[in-house]
Amino acid sequence: MFRPKLPTMPQPTGLTTPAAVIHPTTITPGTQAAPVPSAPVAVPATPSRPVVQLTPGTALALVGGGTAVVLVLGAVLVSLLLAVAITGASVAICAVVLRSLLASEAKRR
Repeated sequence: MFRPKLPTMPQPTGLTTPAAVIHPTTITPGTQAAPVPSAPVAVPATPSRPVVQLTPGTALALVGGGTAVVLVLGAVLVSLLLAVAITGASVAICAVVLRSLLASEAKRR
């Protein structure tokens, strides 16, 4: 009851190829094969990485893009900070008003 039931592996279906039999080969020392003359093989040149050309126009575009990103992120962060400050101030004002109402109610009794 408390023993796990392990699934059985299904048998392969369809055509199966028999296992290949590998026969060991014998090595006889002392025999050398004559070198076969062949055409020289040309080694392909490794492609070098293209060098980035930084012209004054692309440098100006990079500086302008970076400035725009910094300004946008700054505006978003400042607006989030302002939203938190306004929320905190409004909660503080609500707390002061509620305290005043509760204090005046206690004095009337």
